Amino acid sequence: MEVADFPELAGALCATCHAFGERGWCRATSGNFSARAGDRHLLITQSGCEKSSLEAGDLMLCRADGTPLHAAQRPSAETPLHTCLYRLDPGIGAVLHTHSVAATVVSRRAGDELPLTGFEMQKAFAGIASHADALAIPVYDNDQDMHALAARVAADHAAGRFVLPGFLIRGHGLTAWGGDVAAARRHVEGFEFLLECLWQETLAGGA
Repeated sequence: MEVADFPELAGALCATCHAFGERGWCRATSGNFSARAGDRHLLITQSGCEKSSLEAGDLMLCRADGTPLHAAQRPSAETPLHTCLYRLDPGIGAVLHTHSVAATVVSRRAGDELPLTGFEMQKAFAGIASHADALAIPVYDNDQDMHALAARVAADHAAGRFVLPGFLIRGHGLTAWGGDVAAARRHVEGFEFLLECLWQETLAGGA
């Protein structure tokens, strides 16, 4: 099995990487993007690749537990978060992790969650039908042990904390997901827009 066996999936991930990289959401080779590739594998960005110019050759295949199909290749350090989410919800088809300035700054000012209400963009998220819904983005302290962080995410998922398809890691960035790459991309764009709004409100003295 090779990346070339999934041309449409690789193309969608590369296009998303280019768009997000050009927006400054994945600077200095940061960020990590993946999608399910069949029932037992995922297609994921290799560590250290520049996202704004990513090519299919910069992607790799992992097993469901995150181990590379080809031992010489190395996935991103956040891979345990991706594999955790795929295990938790079979409806998740893609997981995207960005490092925007807004997500980094706003998450450092937040508590255990970041409240959202009154924004029309809330309707970008699957299942949210009104700007008036009172929502919250979970916020986790950064941890170099991604397996430990994944365990906390799994516990919160079991407790029903995830109304929205994403969470923040404090001082680190956003992780969001969807049923396929297009849905996950829409969710990231929605989150990033809202985070920029919250940041601008703070700068304007509104929070």
